[in-house]
Order: sequence, then structure tokens, then C-alpha cells
Amino acid sequence: MNKPDRSMDWDGAVNAWHVAGGVYRMGRREWLTEAGWRQAYDDGVRTVIDLRNAAEAQRRETDPVLAASAWSGITVVSSPTEEPGDPRLTAVTGPYLNDPAHYAENARIFPEKLVSIFRELAAAAGRGAVVLHCAAGRDRSGMVAAMVQDLAGDSDHSIAEGYRRSARGINERYRTHGPPHSRERYLEEEELAPLLEARGYAAAEFVRTLDTRAFLLGNGLSGEELHAVLALCGARVAR
Repeated sequence: MNKPDRSMDWDGAVNAWHVAGGVYRMGRREWLTEAGWRQAYDDGVRTVIDLRNAAEAQRRETDPVLAASAWSGITVVSSPTEEPGDPRLTAVTGPYLNDPAHYAENARIFPEKLVSIFRELAAAAGRGAVVLHCAAGRDRSGMVAAMVQDLAGDSDHSIAEGYRRSARGINERYRTHGPPHSRERYLEEEELAPLLEARGYAAAEFVRTLDTRAFLLGNGLSGEELHAVLALCGARVAR
């Protein structure tokens, strides 16, 4: 089994990490090259779950040009974490989710969205490994990854570090390639470190307060589906 802090070196992938068991996370899938898709496939990936809203799932001029056959054998599923622009969420988060302190509000407003993601994880469990991705690979994927780590039995420290690694990963991308828009910027270490210290703790606090198993079951995930997700996450499953 891969160590949870392992960075995945799929060609073109940005901010790609192992989360737990057969679950990985990364930034936009459009960054992967044909070789990167083959490498992911060779690592057992058979499903990619896109956590973005539909309007975000498009190629940029700087993305590699690929035929659909590049991800042959890998199913790509759209399962957003939110309704875009919903004022109940944007009143708290601003234009988009970018702080683990707001994950609980996302879960409160859109429990059915998060359950749908875990239902997709359950459906994918029999096919192989799964990659969760959003745009930066930081917050939407970070929210779901923290829930996966909670189910896998990871410590508060591991969950906090999972968030911090992803935030550092995309910050490095901003240093080398520039941010995608004016609301993001590269942060120097003296500003980044204290920010990530607090946000890492907030990611762990989110799932400890949420109680991922109870949340999922209480919002419609079946026991059988939870069993499949636990197996995928590498959690010990009671018989």
C-alpha cells in the first residue's frame, strides 16, 4: 500500500497525492498528458471523480491536446460538491471554497452532494483505484479527502498534513506558472506557514465534528455502500 504522503508523478499531473487505500487526489485532470493517463492506469486507477461544476470542466489553451482514447479504461464521473453561486454558501466562502473552516457549511447546505460523491466511490470500488479532483486540488478535493482519511482511521495530524501538502503543492504551481486569476496568488513561506498551520487544524476539526460515517449514513448512504467505501479507503471493515 502506498504511504499517504506519497506524491504521484503521473506526467503532467499537478498536486497529485495518495490519500488512503485506493483513493488519490489531484488538480485538474486536463493537465495530464497521454503518458500521465497511462501511468495512472498502470497504478490501478479506473475511475476519476470530477468535483468541479460542469462549466469548469473545459480545456485551456495551455493544456495538452489529447484524444479521448488517452484515458481509455478509466471512467470519468462528474459529481460536484456544491451548486455554483448558491448564495447560502458564497455568503460564507466568497466566490469559491478556499478554507477548511468553511467545509462544515458546505456539508450543511449540500449533504446530498457529498453523499453522491461517496456513492460514486462505492460504485467505483470494485473497478480499481479512484482519483478525486477539483481545480487546484486543494479545497473541494481537500474536503472529500479529509472525509476519506477520517473513514480510513487517520490521525488528526495526518489529516491536517494532507491539507497542508495540497496547499503547498498548488502554491508551488502558482510560483512556477502563475495563478489562474486575481483571487489567487503565490505566498512566500513567512505568510504561508502560519496560514497552513491553522487551516490544517481546521480540516481535521471539520471531520471530527462531522463524524463522517454518521453523516453519510444519516444522509442516505446505505450500509452496503459505506462498506464498499471503507474497503476502498483501506479501512478495517467489521464483518
